[in-house]
Amino acid sequence: MKTKIQSLFIGLALVAGVYRAAAQLPVITSFSQNGVLVCSNLNPGSTCTVQWASSLAGSWSNLYTLTVASNRSIVASVPMFYRVLEVSSTNAATTNAPAGMALIPAGTFTMGDSLDGESDALPTNIYVSAFYMDVNLVSYGQWTNVYAYATSHGYNFVYAFSGKNSATNQPVQTVDWFDCVKWCNARSQQAGLTPVYYTDAGFTQVFTNGDNGTTIYQNLTTNGYRLPTEAEWEEAARGGLAGNRFPWGNSISESQANYYGATALWSYDLGPNGFNAIGSVGGTSPATSPVGSFAPNGYGLYDMAGNVSAWCWDWYGTPYGQPTTNNPTGAGPGSAFRVFRGGSWNGSAYYARCAFREGAYPYDASNYVGLRCVRGL
Repeated sequence: MKTKIQSLFIGLALVAGVYRAAAQLPVITSFSQNGVLVCSNLNPGSTCTVQWASSLAGSWSNLYTLTVASNRSIVASVPMFYRVLEVSSTNAATTNAPAGMALIPAGTFTMGDSLDGESDALPTNIYVSAFYMDVNLVSYGQWTNVYAYATSHGYNFVYAFSGKNSATNQPVQTVDWFDCVKWCNARSQQAGLTPVYYTDAGFTQVFTNGDNGTTIYQNLTTNGYRLPTEAEWEEAARGGLAGNRFPWGNSISESQANYYGATALWSYDLGPNGFNAIGSVGGTSPATSPVGSFAPNGYGLYDMAGNVSAWCWDWYGTPYGQPTTNNPTGAGPGSAFRVFRGGSWNGSAYYARCAFREGAYPYDASNYVGLRCVRGL
């Protein structure tokens, strides 16, 4: 594997020095007192690690790692010295992500936060292996394409008219957890991949029929599409940034996401108040917006806050219910709810925060919950 390293060092508000001889250096275009570092000349598809130290001669520590989609803003939280390392690689995982998906790099991140007094999202250091995630929420057009394949290949769905109020490029909604899991299997088979979900622990019976009361087993060694774990979802939502309410920072406005503005309730909600005007689907409810209507996060993912929430694999536990900090999959089946994440068109800014967690019966379907798929490497 061919690798090149680019590095640069900066102080709180000035460039301290450049320590690489190469044709194209990373460029710090700005570094403000609020800790926003804007860095350009980074290679798309490469991996960046931001490090800090108390002095240039000190010991460097990783702050966070992210994958470069384009020129990007990096939020730093330690007012000392920083170093940005860019590693460009011929690794196929980096350069050959499946169409419509982005690579989410492996690493440890802080899941949850203590910004708003959450009792079920206490900050915890979690390690997650690398994976691919859909750049967009699954659209109604994408859903119906796979649905047609699935129903002609022995699949049965409880919510046969899922997302009936959606336009083709709107996110699908009104889908229960079981139907989403079946849909993932059908998407895998349509694409010639091995399904992830089965109705037996030996992984011999692909899950194609059933709903409430059906026990589902996931085979994470396959290459098929699946729902993200809750930890995977939050790592992806944060986009490589640490300790923020939202994928881009600590405040939100309706120019950044489709949610219900309520500025009197939340100081970090910059409004305007009410439903976002972008969210009208032919003047009707639900007020979803076309996928990809807002700027992506640091990993190139759209709608990680607002529009519709996304089902996750995990059972809902409080707090977290994580049996391990290494690729956790949440609480055991003693919980009644499955997790969904991300806020929605009819929820306030509070629900759109990266750390906010919700749960519902897996057989329930709501017009503000959809899905987004992931795949293993």
